[in-house]
Amino acid sequence: MKAGTGQAEVRSFGKPDEVREFPNGKLELLQVGGTVIGRATFKPGWRWSTSIQPLVGTKSCEAPHFQYHVAGRIHVVMDDGKEFDCGPGDVSLLPEGHDAWVIGDEPAVVVDFQGMADYAKNNL
Repeated sequence: MKAGTGQAEVRSFGKPDEVREFPNGKLELLQVGGTVIGRATFKPGWRWSTSIQPLVGTKSCEAPHFQYHVAGRIHVVMDDGKEFDCGPGDVSLLPEGHDAWVIGDEPAVVVDFQGMADYAKNNL
């Protein structure tokens, strides 16, 4: 279904279109209004450079993200050296070129409206 068709849609992460699992996490994907939305759950111990990088083979994460942080905390380090933490209630816009990892003992959950269509696909 294309965005702007004038038709309502309701989708649920309880019935995702696709699920991708990777070390210390999973990604649930929905197609809504002609776009892909992802809900990622990152368990304690998840780090992009050790959980995802071996699947995709890039130096750092090349997916841009526009995310709402539901639970847990993530530390982000951009390739330019900028660092920050994201937690529940935060909205983050991350261009490509970053690493990130879970802080603490609680899983981090994010809903991403931009960069999950190809996230964690095995490109090797």
